[in-house]
Amino acid sequence: MKLAIDGGTPVRSAPWPSWPPPLSPAQRELVGEVLESGNWGATQGSRCAELAAAFAARSAVSYGTAVGNATLGLFAALRGLGVGPGDEVIVPAYTFVASATSVLLTGATPVIVDVDPVDLHLSVPAVEAAITPRTAAIMPVHLAGSPADMDGLTASAVRHGLAVVEDSAQAHGAAYRGRPVGGLGDAGVFSFQSSKAMTAGEGGMIVCRDEDVHSRIWSVCNLGRRIGGQWYGHPEVGWNLRLTEIQAALLLPWLDRLEEEIARRNAFCVAVERELARLPVLPAAGSGDGGPPVTVVPQPPGTTLDSRHLLMLRVNAPVDREFLLAAMAAEGVPLEGGYPPLGTMAALTDAGARVEPCPSAEAASRTVVWLRQSMLMDDPAGASDVAEALARVLARRG
Repeated sequence: MKLAIDGGTPVRSAPWPSWPPPLSPAQRELVGEVLESGNWGATQGSRCAELAAAFAARSAVSYGTAVGNATLGLFAALRGLGVGPGDEVIVPAYTFVASATSVLLTGATPVIVDVDPVDLHLSVPAVEAAITPRTAAIMPVHLAGSPADMDGLTASAVRHGLAVVEDSAQAHGAAYRGRPVGGLGDAGVFSFQSSKAMTAGEGGMIVCRDEDVHSRIWSVCNLGRRIGGQWYGHPEVGWNLRLTEIQAALLLPWLDRLEEEIARRNAFCVAVERELARLPVLPAAGSGDGGPPVTVVPQPPGTTLDSRHLLMLRVNAPVDREFLLAAMAAEGVPLEGGYPPLGTMAALTDAGARVEPCPSAEAASRTVVWLRQSMLMDDPAGASDVAEALARVLARRG
């Protein structure tokens, strides 16, 4: 059958669900109330505080601070935990660049270490090997909506006296061993950027369980003020990192439908995995059958609930990567190429980042592709389009 990239008929011509979804009636009503009130800033109204309290409760902790974006949230969390110049913070190599640049904002050094070769989350042995007397914190990333190995990572942190800041930007609603992510370390940070499971275009949330840590984080985000202190008293250096009331109004009603959307994405992912299992196996190097041509990157051990921000697929078939991405897009099933290893980014190494050997992250950058969140919101029947397009394209291989 002729591929669409060569002028054939694509597997799918129907559009995938849009993201973000259309505004709900509750969002329209609440945003309208805020707009009409004129109380648009976080210091004027009550919606930001309401969102922070509700999000903290969902994370099973007592404190939340709404911020302008998750990069600033990670920075503020690290600063609130005392991280600064001269310190090192361990981050995974397979993640978004903000995990490292937030460390640079504090004046500390990001230490880029490898991920687990199977699930692509921060590797506990790699963390242990990278710890030095300067190490101040570990930053697990709950990649693609699934939780990192928090038992192993927090055990390392306790053993070495380190803070743990969870980069939960992609993991709204995810759970590890029955506990919500974000509340498992010393602080957790979520993103409300336009691609995320809850979005106000931009925005973020910092959650934590300790009152003193919360007070320091709040001060960093509120120009160095102290909670309950004088308005023009600024005993610490801080910044204005606040969310707006309009954004909070968009986000508050989303909390009521988050579980339903997570279930919808998981249903699609289950269907994709089932369809991929039906693809013809690869020929073995010797006799007999080889392995499946495409597999779903598995969830880390301890995953209770994967919020499925992305579905990561490992392509085991030998295929030119650029051809794969172009041909799949032509078939109406666009794939994302995923992250390059952080250690290959000259901007980070030029800024002083320390890079450990990262063979697993390098392998992932060559073999792993993503289905975006909007596609995962489709009816599970659409999973057959994914598998059919992959079968067509891999039969050609480029």
